[in-house]
Amino acid sequence: MTDTIRPAAAEETKGQVSPVRARLALVRWSDFSLVPVILVLMVIGFIVSPVFLTSQNLINVIQQSSELSLLVLAQAFILICGRMDLSLESTIGIAPVIALWLVLPSSGDRFTGLGLLPAWTAIPLCLLAGLAIGAFNGFLMLKLRVNGFIATLGMLMMLRGLHIGITEGKSIIDVPASFSYLGRASWLGAPAAVWICLALFAIGGAALAWTRHGRSLYAIGGNPEAARAAGIRVDRVTWIVLAIGGLLAAFAGILYTGHYGSVGAAQGKDMIFQVMAAAVIGGIGLKGGRGTIFGALTGVLALQLVVNVMTLAGVPGQWETFLNGAIIIIALIASRFASGEEQD
Repeated sequence: MTDTIRPAAAEETKGQVSPVRARLALVRWSDFSLVPVILVLMVIGFIVSPVFLTSQNLINVIQQSSELSLLVLAQAFILICGRMDLSLESTIGIAPVIALWLVLPSSGDRFTGLGLLPAWTAIPLCLLAGLAIGAFNGFLMLKLRVNGFIATLGMLMMLRGLHIGITEGKSIIDVPASFSYLGRASWLGAPAAVWICLALFAIGGAALAWTRHGRSLYAIGGNPEAARAAGIRVDRVTWIVLAIGGLLAAFAGILYTGHYGSVGAAQGKDMIFQVMAAAVIGGIGLKGGRGTIFGALTGVLALQLVVNVMTLAGVPGQWETFLNGAIIIIALIASRFASGEEQD
C-alpha cells in the first residue's frame, strides 16, 4: 500500500487527484493477499478435524477474535500514523478494573470496591479510563517529546502493576449485568461482539479511505514534516488517534469481561504480541503510512485460524507463543524482500 496510499494522500493535499480516482487507488489486490492463506488454512483445518468447518467452531473462532481485533484496529490506526502503543494490552485489563473498583460496593466476599458511583456508570467509566490512558500517552509523546516505544512500554508495566495492586492479584467475578451484556448477547444468530467489531472495522476502513482526516494519517505516517507543511495539524491528529486507541482497548476490555464473566488478574497479558503479529502479517507498516484496515482484519483471522487448527490438531497451547513469534519473523522477512526497503 505504500506506493498507493502515500502518493494519493500527498497529491490530494495539492488538489491534483479527483476523489473517485483516490478511492479506486485505495483498492488494491495486495489487500487481499492473506485471503488465499485463510482459504488454505481452512482446508488444512478440515483435513485435521471435521469439527473445524462446523458453524459452532467457526463462530467460536470469530468471537474469540473480537477482543483481539479491536486491539489490532487501535494499533493499526496508531501504526499508520507513525506511532506505536504497547500499553494497549494493559488498558484492556485496567480500564474495566478501574470502572468496577468505583462502582462495586465496599463490602464483598472476594473483591471490595469503593461504591462511589451507581452500577450503570461502569461502561462510561471504563471507556473514559481508556480514553484518558490514550490521551496521556499522547501527552508523553507529543508534549514531553518522550520516545513513544519506551513511554508506552513504561505505561504497560505501570498499568499492569496498578491492575494487580487494585485487585490484589485476584479476579473480579461480581460483574454488573450491564457490563457483561455485550460480551454474552447474541444478535441474528451470532455473538453481538462479532457484529460490533465488524461495524467498527467498516467505520474505520471507510474513515481511512473516504475522509480527509482519515487519509491524513497516511500523510503523517509517511512524512510528518511534509504533512505539516501541507497544513495538516500533525500533533492534534496524532493525539486524537492515540486517545481513540485507548478508547478501543477499553471497549475490548468490556467485551472480554462480558465474554468470560470476570476480569482476570492477568487480563490482556502478552496480547500485545498477538496484536503486533496480526498487524504485521496484515500489511500494516511499522514505519507508518502503510496498510489498510481490511488487511489488519485478515491478519487477525489468519492468526486465530492458525491457533484453532493447532488446537484441533492436538498441539499443546504452550507452543502458541513460539508460533506467534515465528509468524512475525516470517512476515517481516517477506515484507523486507517484497518492498525492497530496509527495516530499521
